[in-house]
Amino acid sequence: MTKGSSRVYQEGATQSQSSPVQLKRTLAQAFGDQVPEEVEMTDSEEAEVPKQQVVKLIEALRSGIVGGKAVDKAALRKAAHHLAELCKIDECVDLVVSHGAVEAVVPLLNLSDRAGSESSPGTGSSANDDLEKEACFILGLLAVKPEYQARIAQEGALEGFVRLLKEHRMGATTKTQPGSGGSARRAADAITNLAHENVEIKNQVRLKGGIPPLVALLEALDLKVQRAAAGALRTLAFKNEENKNQITEGGALPILIQMLRSEDAGVHYEAVGVIGNLVLEEGALQPVIGLLQSSCPESQREAALLLGQFATTDADTKARAGCSSTAAAATAPSCTLSHTSHRGSWR
Repeated sequence: MTKGSSRVYQEGATQSQSSPVQLKRTLAQAFGDQVPEEVEMTDSEEAEVPKQQVVKLIEALRSGIVGGKAVDKAALRKAAHHLAELCKIDECVDLVVSHGAVEAVVPLLNLSDRAGSESSPGTGSSANDDLEKEACFILGLLAVKPEYQARIAQEGALEGFVRLLKEHRMGATTKTQPGSGGSARRAADAITNLAHENVEIKNQVRLKGGIPPLVALLEALDLKVQRAAAGALRTLAFKNEENKNQITEGGALPILIQMLRSEDAGVHYEAVGVIGNLVLEEGALQPVIGLLQSSCPESQREAALLLGQFATTDADTKARAGCSSTAAAATAPSCTLSHTSHRGSWR
């Protein structure tokens, strides 16, 4: 590991936003107008935001919920989807927020019980799940701007995100979720953006019970959910001792070490990032060293390899990791062979 790669062990990257080129076309699709593909727009036209149409989308979300229930879920989802497309465009975000998007979108996280909702035609997920995914996506995009993070949290978004994480956890280890990872994946992504470099929100996620379900989702069969959960934990653990303690005490470290064997590069990358934040920032290698004495041979081997990967970060780590890895190798002769066999697929 080189000095320049230390960013891996910091916070996960936030979702990026798009250029304004698609703005008018997106709004035209939302309202049934046609914008010919071959028409070129000037810079001023691309930057111009049709405020009236943005207001209509947000009003459609507000008026689509009565008594905590959706009047027309299909229409709500369509409006939410088009609003999400607008939120990808940086020039739109301030306008969207100024017209009340946060206050209109957060209630979509708390619609009627998903278990009793009807299924959307042609999908394997409920109509509410589709709406919740769009809501999480919108709020995650808005949270890219630090000035809106507190506003989103104050509206109650964190409670909604945590609920979605907990609901997914029940079935995550028994069946693969269809589509794009479900609302739990989007909720985890939104938490990553919302908590990015925000100490107060990191603490709120812990206090509202968000860490245990994120740890549980590390074992989801859906790799997209695994990646999203690990990304959120990586952000929450960065420079936050209380969060790190709860993540470690919740049993995340052995799961994360096993995730290093994943053939999915994204899963491996996020797992390394979380582990780095948990055990390297303060040189606290003892939890990893302790896994060398695990009753599970696989955990022993993975811990030894992990110590080897991190040994170059500083002299003290190198010395401790070298001694521990040598001891592990002496008690587990197959360790070296395991390192060699898995190494190529991890990088």
